[in-house]
Amino acid sequence: MSSLSPLAATVNVAIGGAFGAALRYQAGRAMTTWLGAPAMGVFPWATLAVNALGSLLMGVLAGWLARHGGESGDQLRLLLGAGLLGGFTTFSAFSLELVLLIQRGQYAIAVLYAFLSFALGISGLFFGLVVMRTVS
Repeated sequence: MSSLSPLAATVNVAIGGAFGAALRYQAGRAMTTWLGAPAMGVFPWATLAVNALGSLLMGVLAGWLARHGGESGDQLRLLLGAGLLGGFTTFSAFSLELVLLIQRGQYAIAVLYAFLSFALGISGLFFGLVVMRTVS
């Protein structure tokens, strides 16, 4: 349970979420510039990348908060975890893109995308925790 007031907790999530959403948008733009629009139309690279990176960062954050969170832990968890990384990662976008791939009959790409999203997301979070346990 958070030691912050409900209003302060909400403001922390909202501020972090705004920055996370903006970062996600910029990541999509950067990947489109890097890979080109045709490649982005074939496979949802940007969503895969932000979900994998966001999961890694969530693992690092969780590991850091477990050891060093202290009194500011609730605020950082809300600001960075629920807010920033919640706004940055895109499970709803993942779900939409997966369904669109299925509806277009691109079953192999849909399976690959789902597998990579889960595998990279979960392994990224695990790796982030391991790194923080090793470093701390």
